[in-house]
Amino acid sequence: MLRSGGFYKVAVPLLLVGGTGACAQTYDIVLRNGYVVDPRNDVSGHRDVAIANGRIAAVEPSIDVRQARQVFDIDGLFLTPGLVDIHTHLYSTTGIAGAWAGDSSVRPDSFSFRTGVTTMVDAGSSGWRNFETFREAVIDRVQTRVLALINIAGRGMESQEAEQADFGPAEVARLAEQHADVVVGVKSAHFQSTEWTSVDNAVAAGRTAEIPVMVDFGRFLEGRPFWELVEDHLRPGDLATHCFRAPVPWVDADGKLYAYLDRARARGVKFDVGHGAGSFVFRNAAPAIAQGFYPDSISTDLHGGSMNSAMMDMPTVMSKFLALGMPLDAVVRASTSTPAQLIGRPKLGHLGVGAAADIAVLRLDVGKFRFRDVRGGMVVGNQRLAAEMTLLEGEVVWDRNSRTGTDYRQLPPNYGVTEPEVLLTPPR
Repeated sequence: MLRSGGFYKVAVPLLLVGGTGACAQTYDIVLRNGYVVDPRNDVSGHRDVAIANGRIAAVEPSIDVRQARQVFDIDGLFLTPGLVDIHTHLYSTTGIAGAWAGDSSVRPDSFSFRTGVTTMVDAGSSGWRNFETFREAVIDRVQTRVLALINIAGRGMESQEAEQADFGPAEVARLAEQHADVVVGVKSAHFQSTEWTSVDNAVAAGRTAEIPVMVDFGRFLEGRPFWELVEDHLRPGDLATHCFRAPVPWVDADGKLYAYLDRARARGVKFDVGHGAGSFVFRNAAPAIAQGFYPDSISTDLHGGSMNSAMMDMPTVMSKFLALGMPLDAVVRASTSTPAQLIGRPKLGHLGVGAAADIAVLRLDVGKFRFRDVRGGMVVGNQRLAAEMTLLEGEVVWDRNSRTGTDYRQLPPNYGVTEPEVLLTPPR
């Protein structure tokens, strides 16, 4: 492994194709023969993609591979922007049993790249009292690009009752300004009261800091209905996560979507999936997709419980929406460019020339696949996505089928031996 820019990155062997040496090549990498899906730039078709200095250098029907230091043939695979998962839990160092800010959080690099994800947003695991500890312990130490929503409650999601008090809108806004490079929003989560105190304090912080708010009701209570949240309390650009959770009212007795959903969307409120271990049912998602109400952002609500249950990972959640009839380009859009724009990072989530070379190379398997929701519901689909390669700023960070490798028989006899090691010959 090579340490670069404070992080460990995979050392990729050179594959020289034509030319007179590495110094003569224009591009560091060319990914050729892939099917590019880049909704932000309205690209859907076979393209070669060139990378130089960690950036997208060219996206063309054909690129002369003699200009590249490395060439990877991805024929038969889909190439998309690196996936942007805006609902995860990553505060994995506090050691608090059973807490999203603690044992239930996931170390980012242990999960991100193998699923095609290059950007993760921690959804309020830390609050305004412990965010800076989270940044020092996790955000600044991992290779994955980690951004954060700060919880309006002082200590974030250390327990289910974390939001009963200790709201700090002024402190959240101050931290958001001080850490503007990584803070992208405010979170209200699991507030167990019929009052709107948590939501309204979060919105106040978001208004001051000019950043969006994400709200997770936790439990649905009388006197605090979902339709009031999206019609009366959230602003344009704010997000209602867990939008396909069982208690959210989606369809009337005739199976038609309730009108409040369209009214909220017309106001500019955004709907985030946030699948999780208990927040996604097909009986809500299926009629929504069938009637053309697609989620704005597809996200996992990644934590220790969801990754080992029905959610599994980002490609699996995306595949569920394919199974429900959502077109591939819409699924990719909701997993890349739209979430990037929702968190105020429009430079991410697309493959335009000059953009960071964050890339997911996805395999789309065809067959018969069963997908489960969080309450035992199941649908059958004929497509399933999986990550074959992932690149972060032009570095290969996941390589499922060893495209970066070289047949060992073509390498020097003593390959793998480096200083100060020596290759010893045993006595006869």
